[in-house]
Amino acid sequence: MRILCLAGLFVSLFAVPARSQDGPPKPELYLYNQINLYVDKNLEVAEKLWTRAAKAGYTKVFIADSKMAKLGDMDKRYFQNLEKAKKIAADLKIELVPTLFHIGYSNSMLWHDPNLAEGLPVKDALFEVKNGEADIVADPPVAFPAKFGFKDETVSVENGVATVKDNAKLARFTYKLKLPKYRKYHVSVKIKTEEYTGNPELKALGGGRSLQHQNLGVKKTQDWKEHHIVFNTLEHEEIAVYFGVWDDAKGTLQWKDWKIEEAGLVNVLRRPGAPFTVQGYTEGKDYEPVVDPKLGAHPWKGEYNSWHEPVKIKTKGMADGTKLRVSWYHPAIIHDGQVSACIAEPKTMELLADEAKRIKEATGSK
Repeated sequence: MRILCLAGLFVSLFAVPARSQDGPPKPELYLYNQINLYVDKNLEVAEKLWTRAAKAGYTKVFIADSKMAKLGDMDKRYFQNLEKAKKIAADLKIELVPTLFHIGYSNSMLWHDPNLAEGLPVKDALFEVKNGEADIVADPPVAFPAKFGFKDETVSVENGVATVKDNAKLARFTYKLKLPKYRKYHVSVKIKTEEYTGNPELKALGGGRSLQHQNLGVKKTQDWKEHHIVFNTLEHEEIAVYFGVWDDAKGTLQWKDWKIEEAGLVNVLRRPGAPFTVQGYTEGKDYEPVVDPKLGAHPWKGEYNSWHEPVKIKTKGMADGTKLRVSWYHPAIIHDGQVSACIAEPKTMELLADEAKRIKEATGSK
């Protein structure tokens, strides 16, 4: 069994030419199989698939199982199923090639330490002390203005509800905001749909680039449900926020209660390359260590949600009204929860080396 040092492949097979003394090179066929070996039934499905592949001339199977990034936490059942998979492959005379090193989609590796996520910087956000705790204060105050930046004619607004029905083209409304650089913002909105075939999106743009890439996860039909995204302004001060649909669609889409606020300490990263600082104060002496217990822990380890209750700074001996300037890092969440690890952090390299060692030992890979 060989090791393939790649993850997140998006093809189902590979053809690699093999040298032949007689005639043109014969392709060496590889089958890509995404699988969870912890589930017994998946072995039955895999055996049928691999049998078909072997009969068709395939000699290699890439097995992509995210649990191989955390073999140290797997129980006896997983390793028993892995041995069964190896025997199935041996009987079929095909070679299993495990994938490893989940970098672009790092959630499996971040299971071990969610603080290793790549981070975006928040610089000098304003906090104020009250009753022994410091919380974010919008600086400057922020809200969506009364007037849209623009609104497509396919969107009608009445009593604070924006409605789109059977739109044959773009259906958006936008706001333009002037915000400080390197600050984090939270946008929430309630969405209702009825047999709606489009993909509602919430975009934040600065300098012609997207500042957020999270999917809203709106269902084709749903009652009013609140959705959340966060974005970092980075080096931009002029921000455009878009609510809308970029393709034609059937059905009804409604938006209401859209709001924006400066975001506090949500998904705070704590590692050497992502320092947390309060200007003029010392952690442990002037305030308690800051840790977000929900970082990379919902609904399980290695998974991140964009929004939850922010952490407050528990201060020591600071008077009410004391103003603080706080800087920290937070992860960027892509699409449906994808988070990338920071490859510059030494611990990331240590975890990857350990992963390769464990996979080699468990699979007998070359």
